[in-house]
Amino acid sequence: MAYLHCFLGFLLLAARLPLDAARRFHDVLSNERTSDYTREHSQLTGWSSDENEWNEKLYPVWRKEDPRWKNSWKGGHVQAILTSDSPALVGSTITFVVDLVFPRCQKEDVSGNIVYEKNCRNETDPSPDLYVYNWTEEGGWGNDHSQHHHHMFPDGKPFPHHPGWRRCSFVYVFHTLGQYLQKLGRGSARVSINTANVTLGPQLMEVIVYRRHHHVYVPIAKVKDVYVVTDHVPVFVTMYQKNDRNLSDETFLRDLPIMFSVLIHDPSHFLNESAINYKWNFGDNTGLFVSNNPTLNHTYVLNGTFSLNLTVQAAVPGPCPSPQPPEPTSPLSSAGDRPPELRATPEETCHINRYGYFKATITIVDGILEVNIIQMTDVVTPVPQPDKLLMDFVVTCQGIMPTEVCTIVSDPTCRISYNMVCDPVDVDTDDTCLLTVRRAFSGSGTYCMNLTLSDNTSLALTSTLVSVSARDPASPSRMANGALVSVGCLAVFVTVITLFVYKKHKEYKLVGNRTGIVLKGQGLNALLNHAKAIFCLGNQERDPLLKHQPGTV
Repeated sequence: MAYLHCFLGFLLLAARLPLDAARRFHDVLSNERTSDYTREHSQLTGWSSDENEWNEKLYPVWRKEDPRWKNSWKGGHVQAILTSDSPALVGSTITFVVDLVFPRCQKEDVSGNIVYEKNCRNETDPSPDLYVYNWTEEGGWGNDHSQHHHHMFPDGKPFPHHPGWRRCSFVYVFHTLGQYLQKLGRGSARVSINTANVTLGPQLMEVIVYRRHHHVYVPIAKVKDVYVVTDHVPVFVTMYQKNDRNLSDETFLRDLPIMFSVLIHDPSHFLNESAINYKWNFGDNTGLFVSNNPTLNHTYVLNGTFSLNLTVQAAVPGPCPSPQPPEPTSPLSSAGDRPPELRATPEETCHINRYGYFKATITIVDGILEVNIIQMTDVVTPVPQPDKLLMDFVVTCQGIMPTEVCTIVSDPTCRISYNMVCDPVDVDTDDTCLLTVRRAFSGSGTYCMNLTLSDNTSLALTSTLVSVSARDPASPSRMANGALVSVGCLAVFVTVITLFVYKKHKEYKLVGNRTGIVLKGQGLNALLNHAKAIFCLGNQERDPLLKHQPGTV
C-alpha cells in the first residue's frame, strides 16, 4: 500500500510539472499578489489576465540581481520614468506615461534608432560610431510576415502593423489589478484606463520594457508607481491677498479681501458636464456661502484664528439604473396594493453626487493696508553734487506702522533697475503713519520709483514717475514734478520682479489629513532679500537717509 501511495504521488507531481514550468505574466511582473487577486477586480477594457503564459524564449526573464542587466544596454543603463495624472476620481480616465532616459550623449533619432549626440563628451572617449543601435540596418523587419515569428508580444499576439510600426523598437508591458497591456513604441509610451470599475484606494502600476535584439528581445528597465482612485473630488485651493508678505504661512491681514480660488484636478475632463457648487464656511460667524463660481473673495474684520471649510459638490450625469420589474401579485390583491413600476425613457438622465473637501486654519492680523506718496520736494545742498541729487518723498499709509521702507529706482519705463535701497523705520508711540523718505539720484532726468512699506506680515507698494532737474544752490527748495501712480501700470516693474522671484520659490504643500492643497511660497520676504542681493551691487547711494517729519512718527 505504501508503494501505491508513492506511485500516485509521483503521478500527481508529474501532472503538475507542465503547469509549474510555464512562466506566467504575474510571475514576471509581480511577486506581491495573491492567487485570487484577479478576481477582486473588474476587467479593464483591452487588458488581459496575468494568468496567461509568457514566452520566455522570446522575452527572457531576469531577476533583479541577474548580472546580465549590466550588459543590457551599450554605454550605460536606461532609466524608465513612470508618471500618471493621479489621483483620479472614480469613473474618470487616468493616464500613465513611461519615458526612457538614455545614457549621456545618447538619443533617439527620427527613424527610431539610438545615436550618439554630436559634440557631446562622455566620461569615456567619443565613440567613432554614429549609432548606438542601428535597428534600421539590423534587418529582420521585412514585409514577409510569415517568416518573422518574432514579431509578437510576450503572450503570442502579433504586433499591430500600423503606419510606422517598424520604427518602434521597444516593447512595453503594463501591469495592474491582475491584468496586463502590451504596447509597441519608441522612447515613450502612454496608456489610459477608465476607473469606473477600479477598486478605490491606492493601486500599483508596473511596467517592464524590452528592446529589439535580432530575433529576440532584451529587458532594459523595470519601473513601478502607486496611483490613487478616489470617490472624493480632488480639490486644490489657492489663497491670495494684496499686501500679504508671505503667502505660505496662512496668515492674512484684517480688513483686506482674500481671494480664494478652487482648482479641481480633472485632467480627463470627466466633470465638464457636471453642475458644480462650492459651499464656503469661513469660520467667522458670517454664515454659509454657496456659489457656482470657483473664485470667491472674503474679508475678515476681526483678528484671530479661524477654521475655513469648503465643500465641493459635483452632480455627475450618467445613465439611470434599470427599472426593477414589479413583484408578482395574486389575483386576489387589489390594484392599490401593487408596487409602483419604475419607467425610464431614453432621454432620461440621472446624476450621482461626488463631493470634495478642503480645510485650513487661517490667522488674521493687523498689517499695512495702503501706502501713498503725497509730496515730492527737491533738497538743495550747500555744495552741489551733480551725480547725487537728493529728493524728499512724504509718504502716508493706512494700517499699522511699517518697520522697513524700500525703494527701487529704474528708468522711465520701469524695466531697467538702477538701484534698490532699504532702511529700517524707527517706530515711536505716535500711531500716525507719516514718513519722509530721502533718496539720491545719479543725475537729472526722469525716473520710475517703486516704494514699499513692510513689516513682518505685510508689504504695501506704490509707484511714481519722478522728474529730477539740476540744482541751483541759490534757489530755495521746490516741489518736484512727478506723476503719482497708485498700484497699477507703473507697479508692473515690481510685479514682474515679484513674480519672477516668487515663481522660483513657490511650491504646493499638501495639507495634512485634507483632500485639498494650498498654494504655498517662500513669500515676499525672501523675494526682497533676493532682490537686495541683486540690486544693491549697483547702488551708487552710499549713505541713503531716512528721516521723519517733525511731530510725526
